[in-house]
Amino acid sequence: MRIIQNQILRLAIVFSVALFASSCMTTKTNVGGYREIQGTEYTYAKGKQMWLFWGLLPIGRNSVNTPGSGDCQVITRFNFVDFLISGLTAGIVTTETIKVKAKR
Repeated sequence: MRIIQNQILRLAIVFSVALFASSCMTTKTNVGGYREIQGTEYTYAKGKQMWLFWGLLPIGRNSVNTPGSGDCQVITRFNFVDFLISGLTAGIVTTETIKVKAKR
């Protein structure tokens, strides 16, 4: 019984770290005059970039659309789903989530 409790505790710790550590791997890049523009934010486009061999070889180039004005914020994130894909394939296949935000 004690062994099962230890395994459940370890699994809970790993799950918690995976869930909360993804915020450490987020990059937000403002493009153009995005910061100065007033308005409500909305998601303009989304995409996923895939890599092989621990990020050494890209699988295709994912082009995510940007607004015609060029004023946007590009957010790249390694979220929980990306963590699962990387973990289940032992890092051979990794993914990264890309989101483009704009203002109206």
